[in-house]
Amino acid sequence: MDMQHATQAEAADRKLTPVRYGISTTLPQDNAVARSLMRYGEWMEQELDLLGSFVQDGETVLEFGGEFAAHALWLARAVGERGSVHIAEPHRLNLQRVCANLALNGITNAYTHSAWLGEQGGTIELLPAGSEPQPVRSISVDSLGLGALHLLKVNIPGALSSVLAGADDTLRQFRPTIYLRLGPAVEQAVQDVRALKDRGYRCWSHLPYLFNPDNFNGSDENLFPGWVHQNLVAVPVESRLEFERLREV
Repeated sequence: MDMQHATQAEAADRKLTPVRYGISTTLPQDNAVARSLMRYGEWMEQELDLLGSFVQDGETVLEFGGEFAAHALWLARAVGERGSVHIAEPHRLNLQRVCANLALNGITNAYTHSAWLGEQGGTIELLPAGSEPQPVRSISVDSLGLGALHLLKVNIPGALSSVLAGADDTLRQFRPTIYLRLGPAVEQAVQDVRALKDRGYRCWSHLPYLFNPDNFNGSDENLFPGWVHQNLVAVPVESRLEFERLREV
């Protein structure tokens, strides 16, 4: 038995799941992220294809919305030991799974924060599906006191305005690239683009499909036919970074 098959067998014995960038705890398939990880061994690989064109060793990344560390596993390796990944996850159970997956894969350069990113202080109420409202503390990006920030990745659709409310100093000092998922409301998307441009950013539209035909598990069953995310990548106007294959908005 070769090393890869041995690792997969051991993972199965422990009720773990092999994924593209390591192993994951087995997840209840009650949302798209979990279904994708369990069926395909990956999540939104086309997002990482784009991020891989500019994320570099030694950089600092802040991710809002942990998604079971599906992308944090790749990000932690992409920035290397000299870099760091910070993950803010407001849902308690999701945060626990993020921490479990980071630990299972021996990731030592990732740091988790149990919080909503918004204005500093106070709490907000989240409404998980089928659960009672959960009070969650709100912290600002500025309050994290990061020594650098190269990429701000917002995975929670429609959350950009909240994140920006507490990030003025960080954006002014470090001028990170911003990658986000837009919400379904057109008005909110327009406001998000305007807010980024007002802060001196150029914006490009990115439309990654949820299903990757070349997925890690080699499955040709498409659980997400026609599903695409409306994403945005934004870079400071002074940056030399360009996305020639994307449409600037």
